[in-house]
Amino acid sequence: MEDWKQLLGQAFGIDPETAQPDETHNDERPADALAQQGKSMVNIVFEKKGRAGKQATIITDLLADDEALKRLASELKQHCSTGGSARGGEILLQGDCRDKALEWLRERGFKARII
Repeated sequence: MEDWKQLLGQAFGIDPETAQPDETHNDERPADALAQQGKSMVNIVFEKKGRAGKQATIITDLLADDEALKRLASELKQHCSTGGSARGGEILLQGDCRDKALEWLRERGFKARII
């Protein structure tokens, strides 16, 4: 019985013994949240469901690692004078801060919209 690497190598026409992993391909998010500026759309969503009636503004589709996201969230929370959290590509702000967040993000060069 053949090894799975050999079968895969035969299917793609490569030698599994000499093949090196592609180091240029990187699935990790960029370390700097500001590197995303102007490249992709950031969505600002207002939510009350599942939060015991409390309002929350959620900024989604940010492509950054958790540390960069926390730094960005810290600045945004100070601008909006509110609490919140950041993880998994999202920043959560307590209360309805859609307009302030949109203004702040656009000032920093992000493409943003309120949904």
